[in-house]
Amino acid sequence: MAKVAIIGAGFIGLASAAWLMRDGHDVTLFDPSGVGQGASYGNAGTFAHYGCIPVNNPSVFRDLPRFLLSSQSPLRLRWGYLPQLAPWLGRFMMSSLPRRYEASAGALAALLSHAQDGYAPLLADPGLAQFVRARECLYLYSSASSFDGARPALDLRRKLGVKFDVVGAGDIQQLEPALAPIFERGVLFSDSWHFSDPHAFLLALHAQLAARGLKLEHAGVSAVQPTAGGVTVVAEGMAQRGYDHVVIATGARSAKFAKQCGDRVPLDTERGYHVRYAGAAQLISRPVGWAERGFYMTPMRDGIRVAGTVELGGFSDTRSRSLLDLLTFSSRRALPALREPDSSWLGFRPTLPDGVPVLGHSRASDRVIYAFGHQHLGLTLAGISGRVVADLVARRSPVLDLAPYAATRF
Repeated sequence: MAKVAIIGAGFIGLASAAWLMRDGHDVTLFDPSGVGQGASYGNAGTFAHYGCIPVNNPSVFRDLPRFLLSSQSPLRLRWGYLPQLAPWLGRFMMSSLPRRYEASAGALAALLSHAQDGYAPLLADPGLAQFVRARECLYLYSSASSFDGARPALDLRRKLGVKFDVVGAGDIQQLEPALAPIFERGVLFSDSWHFSDPHAFLLALHAQLAARGLKLEHAGVSAVQPTAGGVTVVAEGMAQRGYDHVVIATGARSAKFAKQCGDRVPLDTERGYHVRYAGAAQLISRPVGWAERGFYMTPMRDGIRVAGTVELGGFSDTRSRSLLDLLTFSSRRALPALREPDSSWLGFRPTLPDGVPVLGHSRASDRVIYAFGHQHLGLTLAGISGRVVADLVARRSPVLDLAPYAATRF
């Protein structure tokens, strides 16, 4: 039995704890905000095993200027943040070249092919499975030209093993009658599902693990220091503690720990938003995405959550009124029966230039394990990421080659 500290108590951290405790390890979580806060709190709730197409793709050379300047774009840049973002943006553009883009898509597809197996032990428990809604995601295009523009990405998805059906306007209305008749084409992704309440799922998972001995420290970690025989964790208001292994799973705030362990990772932040329509969940039966507007509408226990958009702007707490208005306007355009949202949320997703997460050992020590940078796929990839973490601690061979996910690739 090893003593393992996990920095971060979101989807990746909790799933890692679950897999580690299956092996009998003594696990402690560190997170000053508690369980399931940050990006894990406000996500779209979708199990997007089809999400192998990274944001960095060849179309950005044509579309990026338009996206950054349009008031209707789901992608925004805080211009005052541009000097800090410029190196990341340069790497992002290089990662959008065809060869690198296809390599990223392949790496994501390989990881996603194990995503359901990563969740299987967790969802075997009825107390956790109760949060799963097994309805396929429907992704929509409001014009034939937009759908035609998406064909290369859809072809690549199919080539990489993603199963889906293309549906027309009539099919869309049959699947979801409350939608406005404005969508020309849709893609129905087989075997996808969503959580009815992602935060409640994490709280339930934590309660089960805590009953079996998982410890949670509501403390911010300032330093991770590899030593000859383990790793020292320096946390606020606490004496230094030694562990056999440390897992870095703190999302967008992971870069400083990687740097302390010898790896300079170009990690930045996507500011994501959601608005909620309380009591409206009956309007749709599945997650519905609108491709051109960059968001999902997901029916949850407390209403419809409309989540999406990307704002490159660091960790500022100031919300973009225009992006919240865009989510509200666009969702009400898609679902005319919606009234007014009753709440909104801002969170910080981790983002890497190539769209591929970091999984594996640190440069300084194989006792420090990285599991961060999952961008829009943290919920989806939590189970398999936790399994990889447990394999590395146990010195077992992981289920896939980790070279494409190594921090040293940068």
